[in-house]
Order: sequence, then C-alpha cells, then structure tokens
Amino acid sequence: MMADDARPDVKADHEISLNPVIRLWPDGPPSSLPGVGSETSFRGPAAGRPETTMLRNVSDPTLTVFAPDPAKANGVGVIVCPGGGWRILAWEHEGIDLARWLAARGYAAFLLKYRLRGSPPDSAIFAEASAKMAASLPTVVPGAKAPRRLSEVIPDEALGRAREIAADDGRRAIQIVRERAAEWGIKPDRIGMVGFSAGAFLAVDVAMDPRGAPLAFIAPIYGGETLGRPAPADAPPMFTAIAQDDRLLFRVVEGLYADWSSADRPAELHIFTRGGHGFGMVKRGLPVDRWIDLFGDWLVDQGFA
Repeated sequence: MMADDARPDVKADHEISLNPVIRLWPDGPPSSLPGVGSETSFRGPAAGRPETTMLRNVSDPTLTVFAPDPAKANGVGVIVCPGGGWRILAWEHEGIDLARWLAARGYAAFLLKYRLRGSPPDSAIFAEASAKMAASLPTVVPGAKAPRRLSEVIPDEALGRAREIAADDGRRAIQIVRERAAEWGIKPDRIGMVGFSAGAFLAVDVAMDPRGAPLAFIAPIYGGETLGRPAPADAPPMFTAIAQDDRLLFRVVEGLYADWSSADRPAELHIFTRGGHGFGMVKRGLPVDRWIDLFGDWLVDQGFA
C-alpha cells in the first residue's frame, strides 16, 4: 500500500474538486527525459473549444482516481491516457471529461499523467515554438500519399525515447491498478486502456508489449500503430475511431485496424468524414460527437459493463 495525495482537479467551469492522486514512482522514476522544467498547467484552444486545460513539462507521473458511485460500480477499470504529441497533455477534453463520463457509468477511471519531453519554461517562447511546429505540418495531403507510420509525420528520433518512457509509465499504471484492484472494487483481469493521439500510441505500444498479462481491452482514438509487427495472438479487443480529415493519421489508424484484423483479433473501427485531429470529448454538432456513445455500446457488447 502507498500513501495517496488529494490534489486539485480543475473542472471545465473552473470549480475545484479533490480526487486521490497516486505517484507512479514514489522514489522517482527509473529514467528521465532531458530539459524538463517545472510542471505547468495552462489554458489553450483545442478542437473548436475556446479554452481547455493542458499540462506540460511533466516529470512526476501520476494516476488520478475517479471512483464510481458504489451503487453503479461494474467492476471494470479504465486507464485514460490524454494526448499531446509527448509535449503536452490535453488534460481536460482528453482526460478529465472522459474519466468523469466513465465514472458516471460505473467504471473506475484512472487518469494517467505520463512523462513528457521538455518545453521552454517561458509561455511566450513555448507558444511560438508550438505555432512553428504546427505550421511545419502539411494541411493538404492526398489520400494516396497520406502517411502510414508516425515516423513519416514526425521524423524526430528524440520522439522515440519519449514514446518509450510514456509506455513505461503506462505499464506501471496497469501494475498499480491491478495490485490495488480490490481497493477500488474492480477485477484485475477487467482493466482496459483508452488513449488519444500520443496516448493512443501509448495504449497500442503497451498492448503490443505488455510485459505482463494483456489488457482486457484498448481504445486508441486517432492514433496507434504496430510498427509493422504482427499483433499478438492474445492482443486485447480494440475499439478505434478517427476522422477522415485527420489527414496525417487516418491511414495510420486504418493500418492499425488491418493489423488487428489480420491477427484475427476483435476490432471495431469508426471513420468519420469530419472531425479533424484532437476532437476528444468536445461537442461540435457533428456526427463525430457520437464516437463516445459508440464506444459505450461497444463496451456493453464486449461484456465490459
């Protein structure tokens, strides 16, 4: 047993609540990334939402617990992994919002804050660097020439190390939730993982190399790849969704679904015409808004409800 903290959880309406927070590595993580300064929370636009809470310079990874009403609890745990290109974490619309949605439906949700690459401490310099990075990515990509691998989108060798460390945090999170499953009223063999963008790659990386018992299910949303490796014979059931106008990753996700199907593993793919990248739990009056309802139906169909 380890001591947990009660730390602030910033809601979309700026109200503060307290949720138990568990440090993944109480004595410090076994490895680190260079140039990571003090952790920072900031507000920024995302997927059509005026402002949403994000984090950067994370070096002390944690799990924030969102426990369901005991009267609704279904014995299933879900680890939630926000995205952000291993540079930031979209903490609110890809994290807190989904964790609350899950808890309201009886799932014990665990929001993973995994380690990130370092970014400039000065907010203006960080914003300028982020804008420059975004401007370097192509906006018009013919389908026939769309990337099939993440390395074709971001050819940055340093990204590989950040991706490995994030996956290590994901495996550690699974270990902790399994070890303490009885405490939260969940079953160790009924723990799944949902990830967005970089968090989706994290979920698939862990499913490909769990270094332990496989997850019960994964839901990589607009991200994830097998890197050309065959999916394991015991790969967990997978739900995935992406928008066709996410031109840099829609072919990557199509390939992920094909790899799961080729291994005869259960998989469900939803491709929406519009939605772009990073839609998360944002509601914009588009069909893509329903991905979360489809995911909920899928969980029921797979027996995780």
